[in-house]
Amino acid sequence: MVERGVTAGRVRSRWTGPALAAAVVLGGVLATLFVVAGLRSAQHDGSQRVMDQRAQMALAAVRAETDRYRTLLATTAAGIAAGDELNWADFDLASAPLASAGLIGAVAVAYVVPVTTAQIPAAQAHWRAAGASDLTLRPEPGRDDHYFPVFTRMLNEQDGAGRTGTDLGGVPQPAAALRAAEQTMRPTVSDTYVLVRDRGLPAGRQQQSFVFAAPVWTRANAPVFRGWVVLGLRGGDFLAGVLDTVSQGQLDGSLVAVNNDGSRAEVARLSVPGDPDLSRVDPVPVADHVWELGLRADSARLPGAGSRLPAIVLTGGLILTGLLGWLVLVLATGRARARARVEQATAELRAAEVESRRQAGLLGAIMTTLGDGVSVVDGDGRLLLENPAARRLMGVGDIGGHPETWQEHYGAYRADGVTPMPLEEMPLIRALHGEQTDGVEVFIRNAGRPDGVLLSVDGRPLDPSAGLRGAVAVSRDITDLRRYEKDLAIFAGVVAHDLKAPLAIVRGHCELAIEDHGDEQELQYSLSRIIRSVDRMDTLIETLLAYSTARDAPLRIGDVALEPLIREVLQERAAALRGSGPEPEWSVEPLPAVRADPAMLRHVLDNLIGNAFKYVRPGAVPRATVTSGVAAPGWARIEVSDAGIGIPDPDKARIFESFHRAQGSAAYAGTGLGLAICQRIVDRHGGEIGVEDNPGGGTRFHFTLPAAAVGEDDTMNHIPAEPVGDEDAEVRAALDRALAERAAILDSRLPGMGALPSAAPSSHDPAAARLHAPVPDHQQQD
Repeated sequence: MVERGVTAGRVRSRWTGPALAAAVVLGGVLATLFVVAGLRSAQHDGSQRVMDQRAQMALAAVRAETDRYRTLLATTAAGIAAGDELNWADFDLASAPLASAGLIGAVAVAYVVPVTTAQIPAAQAHWRAAGASDLTLRPEPGRDDHYFPVFTRMLNEQDGAGRTGTDLGGVPQPAAALRAAEQTMRPTVSDTYVLVRDRGLPAGRQQQSFVFAAPVWTRANAPVFRGWVVLGLRGGDFLAGVLDTVSQGQLDGSLVAVNNDGSRAEVARLSVPGDPDLSRVDPVPVADHVWELGLRADSARLPGAGSRLPAIVLTGGLILTGLLGWLVLVLATGRARARARVEQATAELRAAEVESRRQAGLLGAIMTTLGDGVSVVDGDGRLLLENPAARRLMGVGDIGGHPETWQEHYGAYRADGVTPMPLEEMPLIRALHGEQTDGVEVFIRNAGRPDGVLLSVDGRPLDPSAGLRGAVAVSRDITDLRRYEKDLAIFAGVVAHDLKAPLAIVRGHCELAIEDHGDEQELQYSLSRIIRSVDRMDTLIETLLAYSTARDAPLRIGDVALEPLIREVLQERAAALRGSGPEPEWSVEPLPAVRADPAMLRHVLDNLIGNAFKYVRPGAVPRATVTSGVAAPGWARIEVSDAGIGIPDPDKARIFESFHRAQGSAAYAGTGLGLAICQRIVDRHGGEIGVEDNPGGGTRFHFTLPAAAVGEDDTMNHIPAEPVGDEDAEVRAALDRALAERAAILDSRLPGMGALPSAAPSSHDPAAARLHAPVPDHQQQD
């Protein structure tokens, strides 16, 4: 029962927090929505008030402007009626105030007289004499009553000169307004129509217009009717001008005229941006008509009505509600979550402790089992870890004292076994300085190792995850490996001597037989095949000799000017191919000087350039381009590009392996060792070699070498000096003897034989003989 009660209590406490948070969120959302609704209602009321104010202002402006037009026109008519005989000077004086009154939308003011058909000649002569010198009355046919403008003043300069003599009796709207003004003796306004002068405009530029007409009656006891003063206005210009200031670009207006026949015609419309949702319609008395002014507006564009306060309040309220709900949830569920975290952390800690113990045991077993020695020191050189294999290889116990005593303590020497290993060259010291080292050869000779042991040591800085500065070194015994390699080098020299000497004699006899000028063609064909076979075997032996010695021959480093050396190799290779096909083409760009062994470097260049000229399609022109690429500071990058058959992508990863030949190269002579030798030589110089497709077709090989030293700095300091020891001297002596014997055999050629190619070593550089370039492989393969 107690356990059941505890479980029920946990369930209730689990749901209490979410329930309180949900209640807070619901209350906050409702309160926010209520406030936003109140703000929107207030905004709507405010927009209604602003709309009413703007509508009243617009209505008052339209009424005031139409009353002003009517009053000015009546005043002008009264001034004209005061005179006895009207002429142009009187009309010009009477209508002058209209020109300066700023009448919005006004086109022209004219004095119009009624004339019957019979009176037309006399009236035309009369008004010409009165100042309308160019007047020509043009009556509408089929009518006896005509209304002619005789004097006209333009109120809009853009409309040009005024038109007189047009019979307004032929236009129903102004004619009806004129008759009504004469009958009522008061100003009238016409129904809407398109002005006669505007009917020639495009339809898009025509506006609905109207005229004000004021009758001219004399002031005698018996008034006499003389005519009308007529003012023409364009509806669109009138409405836009009146509402422009009042609406401030916020009111969408329309002016609708109620014509005499009861029809409704839109005089003008003014549109503004927005989505109108408020509207007002008010009557506007215009002379003897009553028009309607319609106004619409977008509430969001009215002052005080487009506030973003509701949106801000809604966003802020929802955010505050969410934060408050989250806070309540966190506070209400904090204890349960804290307990769960403690339990989880405890379980993880226990699991981590078990795993750490297991990993420590596994690491100890691995360190004990490893055949390679592993030593770890801290930043001060104090030993942190050393496995049994390391103690066995070193021959002494733990590291003693300061790192400066390591050489004496261990008996550490360079690979020659004579020169003490400097402190700064020791792999652990270099690793403490942040440098990674691989395959550093250290000779150890001490009381525990009296015969000495040659170790290959890799050094690495300790990974920062260990939490302290330090270094780790892995050492392995390579004494037997080096002894085996030296024996193999001697063996290769002897084999080369034993194979090449008989081949030289065979080649001499074959050449002698060919030079005998016999008629036996079959004999000459067989002898030619023997010579080609001998050449191929000679090339293979030279290649094997270079391959076996390229790794171990002592480096003789010096500054090498690349450009002359490359030009020499190119010329030799091109000369060897002369007469056997298309003339090779080659180019060399300016190249930097490098630090390298000249003989080994020449072998690399000879192999790469020879491949560029050899691996081309039948009949194609061999091409080789040697350029300098971008390399890291202190290094030079050399690129050899060709236009040959290329290397398939699957073969690129293995092209530098021994005896590997790419697909498509089966038809070309070769041993498959040339690129492997190149890689060995470049690796020994600390550089890198690679291959990629040439963008113009073919293949591009590239390799890097240390750049030539500037001043006293030597960029090849990272390549340890290789002093010539006793065993190296024995290797070179054995090879030199074999090569000398070979040269002696070649020199003892038969009478009448031409000189054979010599492979004798250079007098100043025996290594050059060991890395002598193979015989150019330009003979046709058998």
